[in-house]
Amino acid sequence: MSVVGKVDSLWRYPVKSMRGEELDEAFASYSGIYGDRVFAFRSSANHKGFPYFTAREQRKLLQYRPRFRHPDKASRPINLIEAQSRNANPLLADLAELIVDVETPDGKTVAIDDPVLIEMLRDDVDQKHQVTLMQSQRAMTDCRPVSIFSLQSARQLAEETRVRVDKRRFRANIYVDLTSAEGFAENELVGRSVRIGPKAVIAILERDSRCMIITLDPDTGEQAPAILKKVAQAHEGMAGVYGAVLVEGMLHKGDSIELLD
Repeated sequence: MSVVGKVDSLWRYPVKSMRGEELDEAFASYSGIYGDRVFAFRSSANHKGFPYFTAREQRKLLQYRPRFRHPDKASRPINLIEAQSRNANPLLADLAELIVDVETPDGKTVAIDDPVLIEMLRDDVDQKHQVTLMQSQRAMTDCRPVSIFSLQSARQLAEETRVRVDKRRFRANIYVDLTSAEGFAENELVGRSVRIGPKAVIAILERDSRCMIITLDPDTGEQAPAILKKVAQAHEGMAGVYGAVLVEGMLHKGDSIELLD
């Protein structure tokens, strides 16, 4: 085993396409980071294979800040310690315990299931988008359960584009500081497994195919097309990697990342 880096920061996104929250610790479950993307919005105008109403349609989504109403219930499974002592799978919180309140860009707070919120989100978008709320205990990610992105890749893209590249554009769950100084070194982990911290094991399955979301400033929604253009031209349209959890466990900021095979 060799150490290939450490965890720079941990993030989850309680509502798909809304602002993320940085965590000191997070539980990596088989279905993804605990509390990640448990809510999303569906548009009647989008393809059934990808029905989500996201910042592609409404950039202002990025400026909405969701918070769990019961943060203790959303931080980790309530019986985690006992389950681990018995080598059993922990219980997930009831959906009712994972309710979210949302701070709007103008500072108001509304419940995630308040119809007023949907009307706000449909403002200034094509009214063909009939929007409804979705909730799931399983993270409603675009592809695999966990996404990983390196600081070095963000730095390289900034150099290549001469654009300020905030790592948050890439909406990863785990931002990593790799021992390699090269950007996109996480690509070398595809097909291999890593242990993060004392227990969690993640299989790195594939590179992350990118879309226009990475062009959007995470605070303002302002667009920088040069970033996606460079990713398409120089990196086969991919940036960061996807993984699946093989062994569940808690992750912490600063945890070492060990290559297992």
